[in-house]
Amino acid sequence: MPMHTPMRGLRCFCVAADCLSFKETAKRLYLTPSAVSHQIKQLEDNLNLQLFERQTRAIVLTETGKRFYQAIEPLMHQLAMTIGEFSQAQRMLEVSISMPEFFASELFVPRLIGWSEQYPNINLKLETVKSRRESPKYTDLSIILSGKTPTEIVAYDLFPISYVPACNTQQYHKWHSKGYRVLEQVPLILHQARPHAWHQWAEHVGYHNFQPKQIIQLDSMFSVARAAQQGLGVALIPLPISNGWFTNGSLQRLFEQELLSRDRYYLVRHDNDPARDEIQLLIDWVLQSFLLKSSNPLATLA
Repeated sequence: MPMHTPMRGLRCFCVAADCLSFKETAKRLYLTPSAVSHQIKQLEDNLNLQLFERQTRAIVLTETGKRFYQAIEPLMHQLAMTIGEFSQAQRMLEVSISMPEFFASELFVPRLIGWSEQYPNINLKLETVKSRRESPKYTDLSIILSGKTPTEIVAYDLFPISYVPACNTQQYHKWHSKGYRVLEQVPLILHQARPHAWHQWAEHVGYHNFQPKQIIQLDSMFSVARAAQQGLGVALIPLPISNGWFTNGSLQRLFEQELLSRDRYYLVRHDNDPARDEIQLLIDWVLQSFLLKSSNPLATLA
């Protein structure tokens, strides 16, 4: 076959040989009948063969046309399958996930380079949630902070949260030697979702008759950590999610005792379409990156 034989002509020929109608071929290929006729005539000229007998109201394959169709049709089918497979492999997929903004900034986003390198053909859409009262947009997955097990069909327990008193380095050296009593002399900072957390911490460590001078409630955990770093006072900082603030010296533990809470981070799946492999890939990556215990689902409910 001459190398300049057009692929469009071969495609027209295979469809026309199947339906034996230039008009029907035109419909299937979204062409005009004259365009189909032109493509096949050009193919016949290139091959120097007559593939069809044109009759008044029909076309029929010549004996040569029949043999050519039997030889070329499997090759065209395989070519279409190969192109389809490679197109699918290169198609950009997308998976969406929502999570608290502090989780996103402290843990998720810093590790995204690992995801991007491992799955360059999967786009990731991240929605952040500022508070538990805020209703997140629908996403394929969610990371949530909750004091009870989620009720969704598939959920994974990532890790629990504890809280530790912390301040900046300068204030640590000034306040640490004064013991617990310093907490009644300086502003205490916490997240407004846990308004009683300082009293719970004091009860936990056995500091009775706790009477703080001032409590400041902020509406984001980043603001809480930032306020302590800037010297506003002592904040209750969540662990292990805030480890980076301590590692880089932005914050110091004022006291070692931690307040254990019922709050835990969970990974929840909302879209249960088994054909969407990209969702399971993100689940596996999150579990590998952040899980502190077994990766089995908490629940698979009927």
